[in-house]
Amino acid sequence: MVAAIGAGLAVVPGDADAARVVSVDDRSPRESMLSVYSPSMKKVIRNRVLHLPGKPYAPVFYMLPGVGGAEDGISWYDNTHIRQFFAGKRVNVVMPIGGRGSLFTDWDHDDPVLGRNKWQTYLTRELPPLVNRTMNGTGVNAISGVSMSGGPALDLATQAPWLYRAVASYSGCPGTANPLGGAAVVAMVTREGGNVGNLWGPPGPRWAAHDPIGNAGKLRGKTIFLSAASGVPGRIDGRITDRLAGLAGGGIIEAVTRDCTAAMSARLHRLGIGHTFVSRRHGSHSWGLFSADMKASWPRIARAIGA
Repeated sequence: MVAAIGAGLAVVPGDADAARVVSVDDRSPRESMLSVYSPSMKKVIRNRVLHLPGKPYAPVFYMLPGVGGAEDGISWYDNTHIRQFFAGKRVNVVMPIGGRGSLFTDWDHDDPVLGRNKWQTYLTRELPPLVNRTMNGTGVNAISGVSMSGGPALDLATQAPWLYRAVASYSGCPGTANPLGGAAVVAMVTREGGNVGNLWGPPGPRWAAHDPIGNAGKLRGKTIFLSAASGVPGRIDGRITDRLAGLAGGGIIEAVTRDCTAAMSARLHRLGIGHTFVSRRHGSHSWGLFSADMKASWPRIARAIGA
């Protein structure tokens, strides 16, 4: 092993085709940057990790970023008080950086703009064992998504049901097979310059295979939290600039996510699957809203994973 202690760096040798930790940069006693080589995507992915000092054994809460993949400086880390919220809590919070416009799934083809996306493989098979080994994860996990990643978080929980005890979607658009969900998928991919044809091909069986609404039965037994708001800006959005952004278009986006989320909740009700759906009268597509809903979800998620 080669180590540069001053930089908090540890390079781990191994099979060139295996997922492996490239470095761990301990930026403070409660925060580390974990860099992992993904053989499925043939690149290194950085992951912010919040943890207790000394990295005692703890469950893991994966928090996926929005449409910009946190590469654009817009994320839980950059736009909320997440570090303060989780300070002292017995949990490892893992926030991957990357995946803009990807829906955090495995694409059928490489994309000229968005590159190779094999995020389902990375998030469900490559990353978790390394988090457990390096950050002392207990193997008990939850996952959440916000905005673009809300539906994909639910999808990942159906694709890898053994991996997660709880799942949350904050202002996401669950559904890929219905018209509203399908349109949202196209809009999110094309917003980042991707070709949706490289995702799952033309709408059909591959899209249905990743539809959280159609596959909702696979979530039975998990703690499920869904949230969205009306799109009408309010105090929950925070600063006046955020409320104005709601009037400028964020409100429309949020109204769409509420329709998507309500459809997911209705499907779970029909299946007799218990869940929580927080539908707020006020709130646009803002970090104030996302943060409030994340905090509302945490007691349920914490109970599910023993945090």
